[in-house]
Amino acid sequence: MAPVSLNDVALAAGCSASTVSRVLRTPDIVRDEVAQRVLAAVRKLGYTPNNAARALRSRRTRMIGAVLPTLEHAIYARLANALEVHLATDNYSLIVTTSGFDVRKELEQAQLLIERGAEGIVLVGDAHERALYDFLSLRNVPYVNTYVYTPQSAHPCVGFDNTRTARQVTDYLLSLGHTEIAMLTGVRKDNDRVRARIEGVEAALKAHGLSIPPERIIEGTYAITSGRNGMRKLLNLPVRPEAVICTSDILAFGCLAECEAAGIAVPTDLSITGFDDLDFAAHLNPPLTTMQVPAAEMGTQAGQYLIDILDGKSPLDSVELEARLVIRGTTGQAAAARRPRS
Repeated sequence: MAPVSLNDVALAAGCSASTVSRVLRTPDIVRDEVAQRVLAAVRKLGYTPNNAARALRSRRTRMIGAVLPTLEHAIYARLANALEVHLATDNYSLIVTTSGFDVRKELEQAQLLIERGAEGIVLVGDAHERALYDFLSLRNVPYVNTYVYTPQSAHPCVGFDNTRTARQVTDYLLSLGHTEIAMLTGVRKDNDRVRARIEGVEAALKAHGLSIPPERIIEGTYAITSGRNGMRKLLNLPVRPEAVICTSDILAFGCLAECEAAGIAVPTDLSITGFDDLDFAAHLNPPLTTMQVPAAEMGTQAGQYLIDILDGKSPLDSVELEARLVIRGTTGQAAAARRPRS
């Protein structure tokens, strides 16, 4: 039987061969309805794109690509460093690109890495564009999501349960007597980790008959100034929060700085928690209570997963790692809990 050609796919999809080629290379520039029609024809006919690239791949480039949200935050650099070190033990090289938390740019960067010979891809999070997953599937390129543990998902992952870790932080604050809780978070749009952490806080509060009003969830970029601006908004609310959960140490840094400027004593007047346990967290004044994220272990495990897949092995598709609550000086008992009982 003759191999399925690009023209065969074009005929089945009712479009031109050049349109099929665009869908396979840059699906984001093609109307979604047309792209889905082409991809359906590809799957039905069993078309394998880019046979020349497949031939090149058989010679092995021993390159792995990683698309990270940014390298401005040490937590992602820590993952990339551990990933690179582990890959090197098996003579693989690492190419790193960044998406700026933009899912469309993430797709473009992944395509670029594969066109340049990446044999596997490391991603952050679970919420990627469908076109990215389709592209990786069509090119038969293995990938692994990090920073998430979603065993119910169809996608391989190495990470931790963001919802459960956020519940753990919230339960700890509730155990200290805090009931008026607020959040400073990254932007939840296109960020499944932020959404999961918000859901975790909401779930923990609901279990105790409490809730978090929308005005107490302040979204912003991961920057110290965002933390300061967000904290300023929270301090101006009619009911001031007793504790603030930050979804990154960087936001917590800004939160703490704004409290100092406003004369708010931490943790006497307000408790603050972070997320990541960056190197500076233990050296703030007071030292930051935070969730310690296993970034280096994620990099190592993600690298091993791709090495195993490329070696023809069948590793576990989901690996759960532990994110650990580190209690330091920015959290303490709520004022009400400190009052002597009559």
